[in-house]
Amino acid sequence: MSELAFLTIAEASARLAQGSLKAIDLVEACLARIARHDGKLNAFVALTADQARAAAQQADREIGRGHRRGALHGIPIGIKDIYETTGVRTAGQSHLKVDHVPTIDAETVARLRAAGAVIMGKLATHEFATGAATPDQPFPPARNPWMPDRQPGGSSSGSGTAVAASFCAGAMGSDTSGSIRNPAGWCALSGLKPTYGLVSRRGVFPLAPSFDTVGPMAWTAEDCALMLDVLAGHDPLDPASARTEPMVYSARLAQPIAGTRIGLIKHWYAHENGASADMVRGIDEAARVLRALGCVVEEITLPALLDYQACARFIISSETHSIYRRDVDRTPMKFGYTTRRRVQLGAFITAEQYVNATRFRRKLMLDTEAAMRGYDLVMTANHWGPPEGFDNPPMFLFYGKPSLPNPFNVTGQPALTVCCGFGGDGHPLAFQLAGRAFDDATVLRVGSAYERATPWRDKRPAL
Repeated sequence: MSELAFLTIAEASARLAQGSLKAIDLVEACLARIARHDGKLNAFVALTADQARAAAQQADREIGRGHRRGALHGIPIGIKDIYETTGVRTAGQSHLKVDHVPTIDAETVARLRAAGAVIMGKLATHEFATGAATPDQPFPPARNPWMPDRQPGGSSSGSGTAVAASFCAGAMGSDTSGSIRNPAGWCALSGLKPTYGLVSRRGVFPLAPSFDTVGPMAWTAEDCALMLDVLAGHDPLDPASARTEPMVYSARLAQPIAGTRIGLIKHWYAHENGASADMVRGIDEAARVLRALGCVVEEITLPALLDYQACARFIISSETHSIYRRDVDRTPMKFGYTTRRRVQLGAFITAEQYVNATRFRRKLMLDTEAAMRGYDLVMTANHWGPPEGFDNPPMFLFYGKPSLPNPFNVTGQPALTVCCGFGGDGHPLAFQLAGRAFDDATVLRVGSAYERATPWRDKRPAL
């Protein structure tokens, strides 16, 4: 039974459509793995087993009558605990919201339900997605299935853990400064930060609205495309939602990638005190594989990583402070100490500095666009090396080594995490593929082609 939990979304969907698999058996396989292993991994903060069984049984009835809603019908999906879910607590890993039970679903959750997805429950996060797992938060932090003494990355920590541990076939994450791609990389998943505005954020706790993006995490890029087919689309009630032509992203995966031009941003990570030697070698080999598939991969130069980091920190800190200042002032002890200090940091940024940062952001977007001229995609490292442990998280980690995923939050471009092997100690290696705004299809197509040409999707963590 547990082997069913290892099926990708695409594999399970095909078997459900053929009638050789029942949704209830798939859900029971996931629930059995959760019961066996989540006590040591802490992926779920609210497991909705009874609702999941009922949804799976309904899916089986509908599919059996020939009323299949699409590729996600009957597929078990986990939801990061900053997405509002009708009748199920949405706490955002904060004492401030620990009793909050929404009466309406986030737009993306509603779309998943309408597509027939089986919602398994709510997944661990960092408090309000601020990027710190600390012991003064209401639920224990999620652990990395590959290395349980290490973090899975955040802030979509439970989403990374749950998919890597085969507790669900896919999960929803959010990405303001790498929070989908960090756990995707450290958990050996595929995780897509869609183009800013492509997927509605309505009903998702905000952090920095001009950066906040939500998207899918799954075992493969193909699975992310199947989820994006459902998630993407204009939402008139989200002020940042873009009006785009409907697209079936999964249908584009079969198109050839030969001739795709990719700029390799090696200067961001391959230097003294940069990425680990394992990571550098892994990405070099990934570039070789892409060349063998017919892509042109050439080194290019973009603005300095620290420029993107400085720009992002001014804007994110200011916007986060504007959202949570009153709650921090009135009920400071309902926030974790690290979260509280990070929110308060924004009080020291002036309006002039914020405006200047937004102007600098525009310059970085134009400079990035100019550097990509003649290229379809860019690729670079996803993270620096092994995941961190749980001891003494830095108060302001963003003033240390800059975040490798962060530049594509500044520009709003789509960016996909792709596993490219494992380091000497077993930790996952990963690179990012980023494309032009609203060309998420090309990002997913090239990432999927790389995955099909390499053996990394055949390896699972031994729990």
